[in-house]
Amino acid sequence: MAYKGHKINPKKFEPGQIKIILIILPMVLLCGLPIIFIIFHAFKPMEELFAFPPKFITTHPTLDNFRQLMKNSRTASIPLSRYVFNSLLITGTVVFASLIFSTAAAYSLSKLKYKGRAAMMQINQLALMFVPVAVMIPRYLVVNVLGMTNTYWSQILPLIPLPVALFLVKQFVDQTPDSLIEAAYMDGAGELAIYFKVILPLIKPAIATAAILVFQQVWTNLEASNYYVNDDGLKTLAFYMNTLTGATSNTVAGQGVAAAASLIMFLPNLILFCILQKNVMNTMAHSGIK
Repeated sequence: MAYKGHKINPKKFEPGQIKIILIILPMVLLCGLPIIFIIFHAFKPMEELFAFPPKFITTHPTLDNFRQLMKNSRTASIPLSRYVFNSLLITGTVVFASLIFSTAAAYSLSKLKYKGRAAMMQINQLALMFVPVAVMIPRYLVVNVLGMTNTYWSQILPLIPLPVALFLVKQFVDQTPDSLIEAAYMDGAGELAIYFKVILPLIKPAIATAAILVFQQVWTNLEASNYYVNDDGLKTLAFYMNTLTGATSNTVAGQGVAAAASLIMFLPNLILFCILQKNVMNTMAHSGIK
């Protein structure tokens, strides 16, 4: 397809793309340089950590910061593997449950007709206005009344509802043609069959984006471990890393430990985005709706 002598979305490089690259390149650098700095900073030896002027690129990379981090973890009463297990269990459970509830609620609010649907969506949009600290006390009271303190559930159930995920997924479901759902009804499909076989395959980009949002919220969450759990054996890796770096931040060696801990906590987010980026970047047209 051509327009004024130029191809739209050409597969190969064309001179006309240079101006687009020049516009996008500064934004790419602005977003990418902090990631590069976090990676290099974790491998800096002590003299480069405190070098002036600060060095962006590590000239003599070392694993000493990670060795010191492992050494500190071995002296703790709870092994590091326990914190990793807790984080994986809690994060995996919350991400799975949140995606199920968000997609099912989005389908219900978008395509099913019943009283109170608009009010429920308004409540969800209202919830977008509240930062976590604003609901910290009410959330603690609910957890305490339900008797979930000092359990895994206190770190799972409060994090499952994510209003922004529901809002995002619903916008995608709204774009799903009603004709597809009507055709499924005519073929004898029930609500669950439509949800699993029609809706979910068509909103993969939204699901991937919501998964990243939920993962980021849960993986770095400190509130649950700080306020709902007293048993160190139930706390998460984010809590441990924050406690460790906070205890050693006033020491010279602690700066290297903090750099290594920051990279360890950041890498899962980067890996998840790299895995899901294709779906995140896709539009509804690429997911089969035209």
